[in-house]
Amino acid sequence: MLISFEGIDGCGKSTQIELLKAYFKKNNISFSVFREPGGTEISEKIRNLLLHETDDMDPVTELLLFSAARSQLVTEEIKPRIKKGEIVVLDRFFDSTTAYQGYGRGSAELTQIEILNQLATHQTEPDVTFYLRIDPKEAAKRTKTAEKDRMEKAGERFFKKVREGYDKLSRLDRYEVLDATESPDEIHHKIIQRLSKELG
Repeated sequence: MLISFEGIDGCGKSTQIELLKAYFKKNNISFSVFREPGGTEISEKIRNLLLHETDDMDPVTELLLFSAARSQLVTEEIKPRIKKGEIVVLDRFFDSTTAYQGYGRGSAELTQIEILNQLATHQTEPDVTFYLRIDPKEAAKRTKTAEKDRMEKAGERFFKKVREGYDKLSRLDRYEVLDATESPDEIHHKIIQRLSKELG
């Protein structure tokens, strides 16, 4: 089973993933968690290049690097673990590319990004995607004191476009839209409710 968490920076994904990890451990459920970009030696090197080593990058280069990191993670970690019957939890997956590089940056046509996503994921898709929806202004307040990477410095106008992208993606059946302004415990309860359907 493949579970992804999506949303703009500051939506609370990390908190929910930590709560889900605790739940799985308590219930002796086998799982792995990976962040995007990252999760393998190659993908972590690409992550560093994308987020920390430069402030000046062509949007198409950015798009392709995110996809390259994803391809390595899927082949090296995600597919083998799912094949073994393990639950894999992802802090971002290809929907982030559609929302950030597609709607946010306008790096390429959405149809081109869709083809690239299929290639980079080796046609792997989440069983369920939890989208923590939040207003960009509220998200900015949450991340005000945090040290920001290159993507997080993009500004409110950029994140409005990204959220519009996520809102359109959230019409997909696999999406579970969550109000990120609710308490962490309330959100976690809704996540477990949805997963109980998937896990039986």
